[in-house]
Amino acid sequence: MYLLDSSNPRIYLLLVLLLFSPSLLVSSRNLHTKQHRQLDHGDGDDSLTYIWPLPWQYTFGNQTLTVDPNLSLVTSGNGGHSLIVSKAFDRYKKIIFKHTSSKLPSTGIDYDINKLSVIVHSENELLQLGVDESYTLMVAASDELSVIGGMTIEVQTLSMALRGLETLSQLCAFDYGTKTVKLYNAPWYVQDKPRFIYRGLMLDTSRHYLPIEVIKQVIESMSYAKLNVLHWHIIDEESFPLEVPTYPNLWKGAYTKWERYTIDDASEIVNQFFISGINVMAEVDVPGHARSWGAGYPDLWPSSSCKEPLDVSKNFTFDLISGLLSDLRKVFPFELFHLGGDEVHTDCWYSTPHVKQWLEDHKMTGKDAYQYFVLRAQEIAVSLNWTPVNWEETFNAFATSLDPRTVVHNWLGSGVCPKAVAKGFKCIFSNQGVWYLDHLDVPWDSVYYADPLEGISNASEQKLVLGGEVCMWGETADASNVQQTIWPRAAAAAERLWSNEESTYSRNTSVLPRLEYFRCLLTRRGVPAAPVTNFYARRPPTGPGSCYSQ
Repeated sequence: MYLLDSSNPRIYLLLVLLLFSPSLLVSSRNLHTKQHRQLDHGDGDDSLTYIWPLPWQYTFGNQTLTVDPNLSLVTSGNGGHSLIVSKAFDRYKKIIFKHTSSKLPSTGIDYDINKLSVIVHSENELLQLGVDESYTLMVAASDELSVIGGMTIEVQTLSMALRGLETLSQLCAFDYGTKTVKLYNAPWYVQDKPRFIYRGLMLDTSRHYLPIEVIKQVIESMSYAKLNVLHWHIIDEESFPLEVPTYPNLWKGAYTKWERYTIDDASEIVNQFFISGINVMAEVDVPGHARSWGAGYPDLWPSSSCKEPLDVSKNFTFDLISGLLSDLRKVFPFELFHLGGDEVHTDCWYSTPHVKQWLEDHKMTGKDAYQYFVLRAQEIAVSLNWTPVNWEETFNAFATSLDPRTVVHNWLGSGVCPKAVAKGFKCIFSNQGVWYLDHLDVPWDSVYYADPLEGISNASEQKLVLGGEVCMWGETADASNVQQTIWPRAAAAAERLWSNEESTYSRNTSVLPRLEYFRCLLTRRGVPAAPVTNFYARRPPTGPGSCYSQ
């Protein structure tokens, strides 16, 4: 059992009053922590709690409450006046009361809950890594003697109000018989926080272009699972769809003139943060994976037969990278910026006369020049007040030369994060064997039980693991199937990154029905999530049946 946080006397007092309301004294003796009873709005196992991801600590009762479709919002605290809170409330009202008919009488019904109080202590609207992401949710019992009434969410930061609202929305369900929204197993007390500060999803828009609306839908769905970083792999060797004002010919590398993102489009994606609490980390992968750049600026190619890696011998290459990153810094406020650096094959540098001569003049091998390129790109990013993120090959090749602020992004296999943190680097876990979503034969449980801290026992080194990220590479995914490739397996990783390890790590029978329930929640919200137990991810059902038994 997890101890309550008594550092906030007000919260502690409210909980005591909640639990010991006279008419609830008997049932309060049966309140449980960790995962036990279901929310009673499905036909699932009534020993389970269908909240995804599972909160760190919670208690509940046995009452069913009705919720007023005209639910009102009352805000307080330094950040209570923010539009983020009111817009988030409006968004979740639409989710919770989706089926409530406007033709039903709005008066004459005695609802148990008609008000939500949100207390936000900080007015800071930026969510950078390491801020307090905890929240407390309280739902009082329906009791005329109870001191507390209605529902309360208390948070330190604005975006965490969104996390509390998401949990609240999962406690509610529409009753088709009474045509009312009900909240089950009240009273509730939830005290929650994430296990890791970085909980990401990578989206590749180079291999297949994804329309802006599709990206926004992905971001929206991420918030349902409490993920918090969209890693936007915007460009790659196949296409360069992004507008760069300082170098306007770069997006000549797009597939077509209709498959492009303007700077305003990119800003619109970033501004989804204010709706969903999702930060956007952009990636510009250099010096490899960059053939498309030369469609607009052929001088970036070492030669017509050597189109990547980019030309390391020319100052123009680094001037362009500097201009590109300076333009992007005006759009992407998140503190991390991904510089790629993976799969760099330098053979054709040697077969290009002017590059070969440059290497000889500078007494460099191809590996030396690869290092030189990565470090110059890092210097540019750091000068723009970004923390550089690089794929693990850079660490594997020249760890001692990397900027000490570098975040090492694991992908090739296990064992890299332990080595990185042992040398003092931060690390992000994305082992391709378990967390690459384009690997369609990886089952949900392999995703769920993979752990970013595998092989790391030292507490100080564990803190250097920022978290993890599932990767949606786009070679075989476009707007027609990207969501059902992401979901529900991304949700399995999301719970690993959010929930307490002790309550989710043991291999038991409770996880699958809970994940199947969450998958159906996604489909009810319009997210085309595939069945959980498909042999190959994203395949449709094999026959008729309930969403909850596929």
